[in-house]
Amino acid sequence: MNMHTPSLADLQQAMRRNLLEGADENAADTVLADGLDPQARLNIYRNTAEGVLVNALRLAFPAVQRLVGADFFEGAVRLFVRAEPPRSAWLDEYGAQFPAFLGKMPQLSSVPYVADVAQLEWQVNGVLHAPDVPPLDPACLERLDENALGTLRLSPHPATRLLRCDAPADAIWRAVLQQDDAALRAIELADGPVHLLVQRVTEGVDTLRLSTGEWRVSKALFAGEPLGAALASAPEADGFSLIGAYLARGCFAQTSQIAGCIRIDQGFST
Repeated sequence: MNMHTPSLADLQQAMRRNLLEGADENAADTVLADGLDPQARLNIYRNTAEGVLVNALRLAFPAVQRLVGADFFEGAVRLFVRAEPPRSAWLDEYGAQFPAFLGKMPQLSSVPYVADVAQLEWQVNGVLHAPDVPPLDPACLERLDENALGTLRLSPHPATRLLRCDAPADAIWRAVLQQDDAALRAIELADGPVHLLVQRVTEGVDTLRLSTGEWRVSKALFAGEPLGAALASAPEADGFSLIGAYLARGCFAQTSQIAGCIRIDQGFST
């Protein structure tokens, strides 16, 4: 007989394994029967925990649920929950691996665009819950000379993301959510890949398609490369117009580096 008294951490880990993974039968030893079998009591908690996670992913992936059907979606989510239990109590962060999980499901091999739509919905979920930080004021850059601008590194706004999808996921996502069957039938899967800017706006979330050149410039900018290097990454693209459009849309955040550049520039002003 094991006389070891488990610590609080041991009990918490045992309970977690039992609720999220259906493992660790020792967890039942710590539950009082009180008229109900301890394992049956744990099963109730497990079903409740799974139900909460299923609902969280249902809210994060509404278009995916409509594409595959409610029953298949719930079954896929329950498989995902057991394979990838949450690592944090913040449910808004749960589901990052779900698109890749769907992409590996053999049942969806004939409809690979489902995983692309899931990738888009995860980015939409991310920008919706991103912190509301001040966007970069374009006027802050007016005092910088050509050299300072060329070496400047811009920081993407947390409510702005980039995404590449093999399928036209933006068109599918929009048509499914709007329940526009005509638009859905008109979509050509061969129109992919698509390069997208995903951004939170006043009305909700907006997606903007980028050309290949704009995508290269955008990837460089969002990766923190200097402005000059980013523009040189795709000389065929009108990078200055793209950056101007991004500044107007509030795609970059105000940073201490930009403020520092302005202070230095002002310090040498006459």
